[in-house]
Amino acid sequence: MTLDQLKIGASGTITSVGGDGPLRCRLLDMGLIPRTRVTLQKIAPMGDPIEIRVRGYELTLRVEEAEKIEVKEDT
Repeated sequence: MTLDQLKIGASGTITSVGGDGPLRCRLLDMGLIPRTRVTLQKIAPMGDPIEIRVRGYELTLRVEEAEKIEVKEDT
């Protein structure tokens, strides 16, 4: 499952980060690295962007970026 597929309020653990070159580096620099826990906080009214909570802060991502991040949903 990818990060954009989480339901609001659901949490997951990042398993891999995809993307090419600068995009992947930017995602990793923002703290989105494997084995990091994230929670989907909000989805904008039109569906893009989404807001996640990671490492104690809120981060806004476009859905296209969130599709590159694989997560395992916490149960």
